[in-house]
Amino acid sequence: MIIDFHAHIYPAKIAEKASKNIGLFYNTQMCYDGSPEKLLESGRKIGVEKYIVHSTATVAHQVEAINNYIISEVNLHKEFVGFGTIHPDYEDFENELKRIKSLGLRGIKLHPDFQKFQVDTPGMDDVYEVIAELKMPVLVHAGDYRYDFSGPKRILHVLEKHPSLIVVAAHFGGYTEWDNAMEYLVGQRVWFDTSSTLWKLPVEKADGMIKSHGFEKFLFGSDYPMWDHEDELKRFLRLSLSPEEREAILYKNAEKLLSE
Repeated sequence: MIIDFHAHIYPAKIAEKASKNIGLFYNTQMCYDGSPEKLLESGRKIGVEKYIVHSTATVAHQVEAINNYIISEVNLHKEFVGFGTIHPDYEDFENELKRIKSLGLRGIKLHPDFQKFQVDTPGMDDVYEVIAELKMPVLVHAGDYRYDFSGPKRILHVLEKHPSLIVVAAHFGGYTEWDNAMEYLVGQRVWFDTSSTLWKLPVEKADGMIKSHGFEKFLFGSDYPMWDHEDELKRFLRLSLSPEEREAILYKNAEKLLSE
């Protein structure tokens, strides 16, 4: 069994454009168009049974529409576990967070680099507190040497200010900032996912981070539509992990996190 903890999906009318724009942002070629159908097709090849699906509101007025879309896709596909979105400029965040939880969404996805806010800004403190009270994990895009929005040190500030908040720092805690992730986040009470990392991070360095942080706090993720599931699984299987550790990262840790 495999749980993909990091998958983006988009409505049909914007899927191709949204996927292309993300590719331009990261200067890479996307594997898929971001549609739910292609996600299921890609994941089925390696036996993915559950997908944490989400999208990001880059402006405040998109929040409700995106959350409604994720809810609708979760209702259509038994394989999907939905994470909602919120934006720093969205004023009625408390009611929206309560609404989407009542309708079945299980967590929140933030992408500070796309949303253009520093993840540890005081303006998000009240939002984080409501999310923590609702016991909804936050999956946050972490790191990018080109920007100063979501670096590992800023994520550490969030952890320190909000001790009840459950945080998943994507991309081994800091995309292209793995040395900073080692310095600031390894050993902290934070989960990491494997998405958009294993294509670039040397195997020995990835092995070292898993050993130092603990395999119990890692989650397998594809970052669909950027990557193909077969390719991501091949990269994952190159890591020096025991069968027990592989099983934990591929699905057991996700099951534990979603049950908390």
